[in-house]
Amino acid sequence: MMNSSRPYLVRALYEWIVDNNCTPHILVNAEYAGVKVPAGFAKDGQIVLNVSPNAVRYLQMENAAVSFEGRFGGVPQSLYIPIQALMAIYARENGQGMVFEVDGEGEDDAGPEDDGPSGGGEPSRPAARPSLKVVK
Repeated sequence: MMNSSRPYLVRALYEWIVDNNCTPHILVNAEYAGVKVPAGFAKDGQIVLNVSPNAVRYLQMENAAVSFEGRFGGVPQSLYIPIQALMAIYARENGQGMVFEVDGEGEDDAGPEDDGPSGGGEPSRPAARPSLKVVK
């Protein structure tokens, strides 16, 4: 069995977004086991975080998790996001990026669903067949 492709795609998309002078944001399932984000900032069990080089310190994107230090209400906080809790990464300016399939088991065998956090586009396919979209 191969390792999850999610951490590799997240790192590549992050670099692509930054190289294009855009602001990378991640959408996180704040209720996923092991997630450490500031209390009171999540809405409907999710939180959107600006992870641009100007907004965070000590960013580490590893295969198991994304971690960094960010400021919330002027107070520095350490955040820890298991890679399976990361639901999407996209550019704030244009929404280009990738949404990942979410499942409760912590496994990631399926590919991306669409090209932005807002959904839209064609209806989702059955989970048995991963789908890919061309990112222009």
